Amino acid sequence: MADSVPLITPYNMGPFHLSHRVVLAPLTRQRSYNTIPQPHAILYYSQRASKGGLLIAEATGISDTSLGYKNTPGIWTKEQVEAWKPIVNAVHEKGGVFFCQLWHVGRVSNYELQPNRQSPISSTDKPVGHTTTNGEFNTSGCSVPRRLATEEIPSIVNDFRIAAKNCIEAGFDGVEIHGAHGYLIDQFLRDGINDRTDKYGGSLENRCRFALEVIQAVSQEIGPDRVGIRLSPYTNYMDAVDSDPDTLSLYLVNQLNKFNILYCHMVEPRMVTVADRVETQKNLFQIRKTFNGTFIVVGGYNREEGNKAIESGYADLVAYGRIFLANPDFPKRIKLNAPLNKYDRSTFYTPDPVVGYTDYPFLSSLSSDD
Repeated sequence: MADSVPLITPYNMGPFHLSHRVVLAPLTRQRSYNTIPQPHAILYYSQRASKGGLLIAEATGISDTSLGYKNTPGIWTKEQVEAWKPIVNAVHEKGGVFFCQLWHVGRVSNYELQPNRQSPISSTDKPVGHTTTNGEFNTSGCSVPRRLATEEIPSIVNDFRIAAKNCIEAGFDGVEIHGAHGYLIDQFLRDGINDRTDKYGGSLENRCRFALEVIQAVSQEIGPDRVGIRLSPYTNYMDAVDSDPDTLSLYLVNQLNKFNILYCHMVEPRMVTVADRVETQKNLFQIRKTFNGTFIVVGGYNREEGNKAIESGYADLVAYGRIFLANPDFPKRIKLNAPLNKYDRSTFYTPDPVVGYTDYPFLSSLSSDD
């Protein structure tokens, strides 16, 4: 029965009444041609929607300088907003709750993807020096970034605010600020990247200033009960390292509590390279205890581990990425403890509108048990 499966129990996330604890993690899919979300995304997201289930849309650009990969969507133009509307409507028709992840990649970009072939912007002028080898993205083509001047930073904060406003216009229930995985916000947070000497660099308080200004602006625009943030203080993706991630995490979460945002979505310390788990004694328990809102964990979870995380109080919700990608009816399979489709990594980032996107099979033989 469903009540014997902790992941399949109801949860009130602020104003949103969830019927289960299984979340679709934001997944870059690179199928939004010329930054415009496409009609095939209607099927993709509606396939993975369930009544009272939380979906977080793929990372979505906030401006024409925010992009780092081809065919990723944006939400800074009217055309983009209009293109998102039928996708959001399809999720809502299935009874789902839909948040949009907002990102700026910062230095994880190149001249070809920037307006007028300009340099990518960042907290620093140090380029990404690491080439990923885990089958995710190849960062060897990243261009040397331009360090943002102090007086330019408020305009980037405003881009996040406007993008959040656009998300609500498109019908999304809320937004998740992407503060993880070595992208722009993370480039300010980490002392291994941030080498500034102004009010956005140096001390812990200064390095967190940009992230908190974004949270404040977005919360004031759309309401804190529609705002979440994703953080990955223990990963080293895109050269994002910090000398003291424990202190960084706890300080940042304490500051986030002041804004009463809806949730914090934290990547497990074991996911050092995003793609593969490593053994570690570190965990998120202290951060979970410190944060006042809904706490979502992500990072290599299976069914058993997810159930344990919920049952023990380690997390309120568990996000799944690649497994959910390959199993559009994943919450149902969790409920029934049904076999899972295997994902095909080679199709994660292809532009094909069907293959590796909407062609993963549903459970059929077990449908009578629903």
